[in-house]
Amino acid sequence: MIRLALTAVACLTVLLLAAPADAFQCPKLVKQLQDATATRFDAAAADAKVAAAQAQTLHTAGNHAESEKVAKAALDKLGIKS
Repeated sequence: MIRLALTAVACLTVLLLAAPADAFQCPKLVKQLQDATATRFDAAAADAKVAAAQAQTLHTAGNHAESEKVAKAALDKLGIKS
């Protein structure tokens, strides 16, 4: 019985820690976009700056999957591998 309880606690801990780990991808991608467009002034960079702001807003709202999707699409348009 104790073994079952310990296993259940261990599984719950892993699940609880795994979900927030995905949320850390968004800020990394936004930062990568900001760094890539810091000294660029072309149309693609302007679009990427808008996408970075949108991705940050989505991340703040808790929509991490959409935030990551927007950021990765912007990085692809800039020709940067994410």
